[in-house]
Amino acid sequence: MKKTVYIFLVLTQLLFSQNGFDRGNELYQKGNYIEAMKAYESVLKGNKQSAELYFNIGNCYYKMNKVAPAIYNYEKALVLEPNDKEVQNNLKFAHKLQIDEIKEVPKVGFEKLIRDFTGAFHYNTWAWIAVAFVFLFVLFFIGYYFSQTTVSKRVFFIGMFVLVFLLLISISSAIFERNHYKNERPAIVFAEVVSVKNEPRASGSDVFILHEGTKVYVLDTLENWKKIQLTDGTEGWIDESAIKEVK
Repeated sequence: MKKTVYIFLVLTQLLFSQNGFDRGNELYQKGNYIEAMKAYESVLKGNKQSAELYFNIGNCYYKMNKVAPAIYNYEKALVLEPNDKEVQNNLKFAHKLQIDEIKEVPKVGFEKLIRDFTGAFHYNTWAWIAVAFVFLFVLFFIGYYFSQTTVSKRVFFIGMFVLVFLLLISISSAIFERNHYKNERPAIVFAEVVSVKNEPRASGSDVFILHEGTKVYVLDTLENWKKIQLTDGTEGWIDESAIKEVK
């Protein structure tokens, strides 16, 4: 009986989520962006997340010229689908609405090579790639075990070593991406204008001013203050109520 009730609740939730998503699409097509945004966000309240959902919410806010929520939701979509070109493209348009123009310090050398390589996939994708290599290794081992000729045994044997090497690379990439995901704390400034201080208190000296929509990275937390870093490496302390973390 309990299992039947659970299945019914899950199916009901899925149906409600789909209805909310479809309803949001209909409202968006009619240009009713406020109601469309509410329909999409009702799906989020049911703990249903997807890159497409955040992307659609971001589009609604973009149409309403609300720069911070638009950028925030596009960034949420990219957390789930880092290589989605459509989201990346719309995010570029949203950045044109913000006031601050912060330069990004480019990564160089070996660090850049590693980050570019591992960043090609989400850590979950790397994990599935590792599983695929394990499966292939088992097949090659079976082929090696049952091979009747020296040539085929040699081919399967070398293939096993190659697959072990690729397996180690995929596992290392998954671990690297997982650690990067956990340690990187991007946030979006939601306050229209906010002063960033040189220390975590209101009486501290102003280091610089930020406007809504600017992306920062949280380095530390002290009471109701967040130590942040900009993409150009500049650091300071900001009231936590002025920003909203993406993850």
